[in-house]
Amino acid sequence: MEIINSRSMKIFPTKKENYWISLSDIMTVLMVIFLFIAITYMRQVRSEQEDRDRILIEYQETNIALYEILLDEFEDDFSENRWHAELGEDLSIRFLNEEVLFDYNSVNLKTEFQNILSQFFPRYINILLDERFRDKIAEVRIEGHTDSVGPYMYNVELSQNRTANVLNFLFYRNNSEYAILPAEDQKLMRYWFTTTGYSFGRTLDSAGEYSFYSNQPEDADRSRRVEFRIVTKSEEVVNQMLRLLND
Repeated sequence: MEIINSRSMKIFPTKKENYWISLSDIMTVLMVIFLFIAITYMRQVRSEQEDRDRILIEYQETNIALYEILLDEFEDDFSENRWHAELGEDLSIRFLNEEVLFDYNSVNLKTEFQNILSQFFPRYINILLDERFRDKIAEVRIEGHTDSVGPYMYNVELSQNRTANVLNFLFYRNNSEYAILPAEDQKLMRYWFTTTGYSFGRTLDSAGEYSFYSNQPEDADRSRRVEFRIVTKSEEVVNQMLRLLND
């Protein structure tokens, strides 16, 4: 009769087997952890991309909406026999008829330009202060531009003084729309509106493009102009995107 040696039976795993079982369990757990990390990272990347897309879409929609409402409000007035102005895709409104803006080398607004501004400004600020846009506007620039006749710095001073007088007329003339605004809106307007004299640094060609970029000859008549330019919070958009990238 064969006698079974009980000592040879493996009732429990050996220490070596215990080691390999434990290592296998650890590797499985690590793989699960890495999988969760990868899934979490992918979700975060997708969420950040969605945030960037949302910010850009909101920025584009704001610019498009502003452009359309400005065009709808002023298109009939832009003709040459009225204001002789044009609206750019950069939300600038250019007043181009230099014969009604200022006399030669003068910083005083001509009566014709005062009349145009008196018609333009109340409707313009109604758009700016609209609840859809007021929190999305960073700045409203009044820009003065000259042709390239005369010294550059003389024209810097000339164009700057002209825009300062435009702002002074808009804010402080008799019965100004600014004067009857609520105090909070007046404060916002003072924050928004700035004046800049560009001299002949940004002359235009005959197509209305910057001659610096087009390499076309300057159109002196088009270059002598005053522009109102709305700047939306594009810098804030860029900063938000940078924060999303750096977080």
